[in-house]
Amino acid sequence: MGMFSKFFGALKKTKDAISKKITQIFVGELDDDFYEELEFVLVSSDIGTEASAEIVDNVRALAKKNKVKTEEEFKEILREAMSELLTFDEEELAGPTLYTIVGVNGVGKTTAIGKLAYRFKKEKKSVLMVAGDTFRAAASEQLYEWSKRAGTRIVKYAEGADPGAVVYDGIKSAVAKKDDIVLVDTAGRLHNKVGLMEELKKIGKIIAKEWQGNTQTYLVIDATTGQNALQQVEVFNEIMPLDGIILTKLDGSSKGGVVFAIAKKYGIPIKFVGVGESVDDIEPFNAEEFVKNII
Repeated sequence: MGMFSKFFGALKKTKDAISKKITQIFVGELDDDFYEELEFVLVSSDIGTEASAEIVDNVRALAKKNKVKTEEEFKEILREAMSELLTFDEEELAGPTLYTIVGVNGVGKTTAIGKLAYRFKKEKKSVLMVAGDTFRAAASEQLYEWSKRAGTRIVKYAEGADPGAVVYDGIKSAVAKKDDIVLVDTAGRLHNKVGLMEELKKIGKIIAKEWQGNTQTYLVIDATTGQNALQQVEVFNEIMPLDGIILTKLDGSSKGGVVFAIAKKYGIPIKFVGVGESVDDIEPFNAEEFVKNII
């Protein structure tokens, strides 16, 4: 099942919140009052004020240029404007890549790592998991179970061990074995956990010094948190500049619109989305398919 099919159910509430309201406000006259109502519909769907304003401005220009008259014509240009906001020019990474996965507790971070490992393994890549979350009870064991499911190697220490040491040894192991992919788990952190945030900085320095391949830092966000996700992006981006977002728990929430707010405010692309509980329920993000299931 592809991402489009999985999104159909996952984004139903977001679709109901936006698409049906557009039908209600579309009366054939695309005047200032209509665009004001449209912006309100978008903001109330967790798209955010800045992103909503940009989408409305672009749609207004497109509607005038294309002389839009029907509701379907209007929805088509709205899809175009929304997709454009979520589309980034990205280079494909060649060679060994280390992914540092960060996020607060409870967002599904370790599960996302397991699913990514399974996905990379299916692509015939050698994968190493590094259990850098030594703070949370049983986090290493949870990742170990995922390593067995995905059929990958893992470097892990006992609970309470120095996470920097785990990451250091993990990198040395990956280099020795010539692994294609390294997935580093980190302790779930909040901005008020100063010690944990300092540990994350330390991990970043170790990776910068010891790893010679590509590096990516992905923040895992729970889709149901809505606009609260923006604070998480801001905090983690300051500590360890983010290359992408993994959106989890996109399984019926009406708050999937937050991806637009993130893209507009921080210019950080959505890389993957989790749309279920199975080991293969993680998919590369596709802006056009995402928007098609909203409008």
